[in-house]
Amino acid sequence: MNKKTIFYIGFFALLVVAFLIALSFVIPNFTKSKLPPINTVKPFAFLNQDGQTVTDKTIDGKVVVVNYFFTTCKSVCPRMNNDLKPVYETFKNEPDFLMLSHTCDPERDSVPVLKHYADSMQVNTSKWQFLTGRKDSLYRMARYSYSIDDPANNVQNINDDFLHTQFVALVNKNGDVVKVYDGLKPTELKEMTERIKKLLKE
Repeated sequence: MNKKTIFYIGFFALLVVAFLIALSFVIPNFTKSKLPPINTVKPFAFLNQDGQTVTDKTIDGKVVVVNYFFTTCKSVCPRMNNDLKPVYETFKNEPDFLMLSHTCDPERDSVPVLKHYADSMQVNTSKWQFLTGRKDSLYRMARYSYSIDDPANNVQNINDDFLHTQFVALVNKNGDVVKVYDGLKPTELKEMTERIKKLLKE
């Protein structure tokens, strides 16, 4: 190639770069790859460990980590909640961050039982809340809002239904479930932590 051809190639390459930079200023999220949300949080109302009502309005404008557990669980739940503790510690002073742990066993996990459990976790319950309510409502949220359990697992008789999952949903400030993580895998929780940092800045 002669010098003139090289000049024109370089000139147009610079034009393309300048155009992309300008576009990133006009459209701030242009350079960010955004996947569509997995789901959207539906309206809900549950009681927390202090007997206070927590609703979908509570999480408006907040980045929320959501999981399900039950206090008598001896396998998945203790490990999952202990593995989530560093996530809580990282963001406990962030005003726009919240963690919600729902019971899978509301018949046993009453408000006083959840209060005792929350105390044992030694966390600030304004930042990490433990929720109970109607079993069908709790399970519906897990399957149809947070997508942390397959709706096909739903059984006809709610009394025969039992949800047991290690999956954790991450919700952005708009109430969109952006990703579901495996709460027993440190690499996924580390990835979730990095994603939370980005979501808090949005």
